[in-house]
Formats: sequence, C-alpha cells, structure tokens
Amino acid sequence: MATAQPMYHAPTFEPTVDEIATLKQLEMGEAIAVPDALKHHLSGRLLEWGYIEKSAAGVFKITDMGRKLIRRQDN
Repeated sequence: MATAQPMYHAPTFEPTVDEIATLKQLEMGEAIAVPDALKHHLSGRLLEWGYIEKSAAGVFKITDMGRKLIRRQDN
C-alpha cells in the first residue's frame, strides 16, 4: 500500500497568465461554478493557495488575497 506524499508548495506563488485571467474574471463579478471551472481548466493552485474559495453551492469566488495578487500583477 502506497503512502500519501505531502503536497509540495514552492516558497512563492507565481501565477500563470490563465490564473491571472481567472482571478480578473472573478474580480469583475463573474461567478464560476464547478462545471465551468472544469471547462475553463480552473487552476487548483488558486484554491490551494487561498486566492479563491468555493461556496457551499459550488461557486468559486475570489478572496482578499486574490484581489491583492491582481493588484500586484497590474503594477
């Protein structure tokens, strides 16, 4: 039986262009539900790092950390 390996996290998060685009969509108020997230290849890294969160209804929303990341990328 294989043991689970701990998930590796790099010391810093460097978002991809697609991840930034997703955060900007969420910032503009576009709700992304699970089926759309799969279709648009929503990055699990955004969820793991706390830049987005999933509601009980299965809709993804941007967090305050996600908003700060967008502002940092725009500068």
